[in-house]
Amino acid sequence: MKSSLNDLALLLLRLGLGAVMCAHGAQKLLGLFGGHGPQEFVRLVGTLGMPASLAWLVIAVEFFGGIAIAFGVLSRLAALGFAVEMVVAIVKLHWANGFFMNGAAAGGRGQGYEYPLLLAVVAFVLLLTGPGRFALFGRTQKLLA
Repeated sequence: MKSSLNDLALLLLRLGLGAVMCAHGAQKLLGLFGGHGPQEFVRLVGTLGMPASLAWLVIAVEFFGGIAIAFGVLSRLAALGFAVEMVVAIVKLHWANGFFMNGAAAGGRGQGYEYPLLLAVVAFVLLLTGPGRFALFGRTQKLLA
């Protein structure tokens, strides 16, 4: 029974993280959900002193990794990508704004790092545990799960 609950918990974590990351990737790749599309994201990454190729890698990790982790395909690889991406986002974008999010957009201050930290922790848990039994490939194909 405990194993089934653990597998259900991993499924919920995968679906939640996959949906959030895929939606953020869709903002960057397709301009959906209020996003500005790839050109604006590539420009933003450039202002942080990073190459455009890294921006495209982030877009791919978020959009395609979000889909993959939701289905439990290459989920550990996707989780690793998410965790690394969130740590970089915390260091490069959010750390200077403190811990808490800026829900009211007060004073033109950016967002704190609490949300990317939470996403990084969820990704790290999935990296350690794997996708669980309710993955597309389940436990039978460890390489793809």
